[in-house]
Amino acid sequence: MRSGGIFDQVRVKEKISILEKEMNKPNFWNDQKNAQKVTKEINSLKQQLEKEKKIKEISDELETYRLLLEEEFSESLLKEAAEQLSEYLPIIEKAEIQFLLNGKTDQNSAILTIHPGAGGTESQDWAEMLLRMYKRWAENSNYKIEIVDYIPGDEAGLKSVTMEILGDYVFGYLKSEIGIHRLVRISPFNAQGKRQTSFASVFVYPIIEDDIEVEINPNDLKIDTYKSSGKGGQSVNTTDSAVRITHLPTNIVVQCQNERSQLRNKEVAMIILRSKLYQKIEEEREKERQKLENTKTDIGWGNQIRSYVFHPYQMVKDHRTNFETGNVSAVMDGELDGFMNAFLKFKVN
Repeated sequence: MRSGGIFDQVRVKEKISILEKEMNKPNFWNDQKNAQKVTKEINSLKQQLEKEKKIKEISDELETYRLLLEEEFSESLLKEAAEQLSEYLPIIEKAEIQFLLNGKTDQNSAILTIHPGAGGTESQDWAEMLLRMYKRWAENSNYKIEIVDYIPGDEAGLKSVTMEILGDYVFGYLKSEIGIHRLVRISPFNAQGKRQTSFASVFVYPIIEDDIEVEINPNDLKIDTYKSSGKGGQSVNTTDSAVRITHLPTNIVVQCQNERSQLRNKEVAMIILRSKLYQKIEEEREKERQKLENTKTDIGWGNQIRSYVFHPYQMVKDHRTNFETGNVSAVMDGELDGFMNAFLKFKVN
């Protein structure tokens, strides 16, 4: 196993050498987009080498403890080895998860959308709670967030939201969140204080880099413009700056109203469209899971991937992996790594 790691290191070092030679060319920075891509790849490869080096050091140290204990067992040495292993476990766990993030687009940033299920204000409020949860997760992970499109609910919450989450391996982590999320709580909108069940759907798409080809025929697009409106309905722009694009062959609709410029809104909408089309192509090609669009047909009972129970007890449980926790407030404050890690391991088994 170690020989495979060594060969990987050789290839990584050769790749870094090639990219650094490219960086040293006089006209390297003339193409800013390519330059940023190359420097990002170099940094990523160097981080990979550092992680490999750290894991090897840990492995060697633990192996030394094993050999010493085999030669002459002692309680004090065993205790020292156990303490050292306990200290290293988070590092080992993180390395294991990063090893599992090996999909073609796992390293990409992502687009996340949330839609409430049936139930009016209840489910719209639940969708808003999920938005906050994912924003907190992204902030905790030092990722950049940008709300692309937001449609407020009638009384509270939201009718739909689309946001970009930018950073390394965002899609790899967030793909665990695709599906129906179920909430059970005492309703704050019911005067009788009855327990209420609400549903909302979460969908995630990788943001596709320009070097991955996704053909879009301009004749297949219907582009509409309209006036932007912000959260709560206040006017953002008095001109028709918001853009809605419909891809006629697939009936995929995307929209953006975050920017003041119609041109910029169109650019962002096209990025989202390319990402959604790429995801659709990948799903049809792999046929490993039900098509994403089909899961949108029923946001309700029997389809949930995760339940969030606030009453009569407190628990969040993932129905695919059986990972659960009683610390509901921590989950709603963005502590999702346990669920994401369990999902990545579950997909391998």
